[in-house]
Amino acid sequence: MGDWCKSKSQGGNAVYGLGLIGAAVYYIGHAAGFWMGVLGLLKALVWPAFLVYDVLMFLAK
Repeated sequence: MGDWCKSKSQGGNAVYGLGLIGAAVYYIGHAAGFWMGVLGLLKALVWPAFLVYDVLMFLAK
């Protein structure tokens, strides 16, 4: 097989990683207590789902 079949998605992983860190800092910074901080970490793991949801809601208007 040639070079065309090799994966070249490393840029997406970097964007997700930076977004994960940024979302974790944001959610933990706005947390009122320990358990809200834990919930913030869980939200930070799925931040792309929130982003896609908000974009689709914006486009539906």
